[in-house]
Amino acid sequence: MTATNGLAQKIAEDFVRAWAGKDVEEALGFLADDVVCVAPNGTFEGVEGYRGFLEPFASSIISATVIDVLGNDTNAATVYTVDTPFLKDFRGIDYITVENGKITRVISVFDLLPMAQAGGNIQH
Repeated sequence: MTATNGLAQKIAEDFVRAWAGKDVEEALGFLADDVVCVAPNGTFEGVEGYRGFLEPFASSIISATVIDVLGNDTNAATVYTVDTPFLKDFRGIDYITVENGKITRVISVFDLLPMAQAGGNIQH
């Protein structure tokens, strides 16, 4: 296997910066057609399934900070915080798997309690 100098890390960083900047279409372009996202509020399959998960959240972002992106050629973890109209300093981590230059799996980790307490959309 040829080394790709942190390919997953680079793709994950570009991906998180795209949706954090509210560019859902650009973010979706990093996904494999059969991507699977596992999150506290459900499992989302395929690009359109992931769109349903990501678009409402990304469109509500007032500001976002990418704290760090750690990774290698096949896996990466993004650490971020966002402010939305109903949540401030909402923190999350996505663990991303990349195969053939596309994101095939996202494990999204965030706490639903602050969102529920704020009366926000827990669909993410």
